[in-house]
Amino acid sequence: MKKAEKLNALYQRLYKEYGPQYWWPAETPFEVMVGAILTQNTAWTNVEKAISNLKQANALSARYIHHAGHVELAELIRPSGYFNVKTKRLKNFVGWFIENGKFNGLNKFDDNTLRQHLLGVNGIGPETADDILLYAFQRPVFVIDAYTRRLLLALKLIVGNESYETLRALFEKSLEPDVVLFQEYHALIVKHAKQRCSKLADCGHCRVENRRF
Repeated sequence: MKKAEKLNALYQRLYKEYGPQYWWPAETPFEVMVGAILTQNTAWTNVEKAISNLKQANALSARYIHHAGHVELAELIRPSGYFNVKTKRLKNFVGWFIENGKFNGLNKFDDNTLRQHLLGVNGIGPETADDILLYAFQRPVFVIDAYTRRLLLALKLIVGNESYETLRALFEKSLEPDVVLFQEYHALIVKHAKQRCSKLADCGHCRVENRRF
């Protein structure tokens, strides 16, 4: 079985095990962008607390974040951890976001150009950029995270030292360029990894992982 066939088969296993995830959890594209920055190096439950703080303070907007004082904004996003660093990153991002015409202005760029612009923002790395591209701008870009790397390694589909871009290209060349497919696949990998790590007895990973290709 070729690697592309294996990746497609893996998706079917995950989908059969967990069903559709309908992820990313956000009400607006801008909320996705903020969440993508806040989730760096922290659990999503902590991001939810920070997002809730922003909403309660009517602060989940580009205008508010751009004009808010550092201390004020840092206190609101404190639950997400590394809040001083993330405050700077949010402000860097929002300044760029506004300067480039916000969502409508940025949405005019093609996938590769928009990705390069995102990577040029201080504090936005490949995973964060691809989260924003896939879930906020609905572009067919596959997100690679630690969960993805761990699962592929467990299935012996990778050696383990592949670069981010190598793994991203592997998925994008192996799958149809379908936004919903990419979103579901990434979300299912996250779901599987969380279940596997926290509920070893009943996560079902044997049905997903132990059958070799």
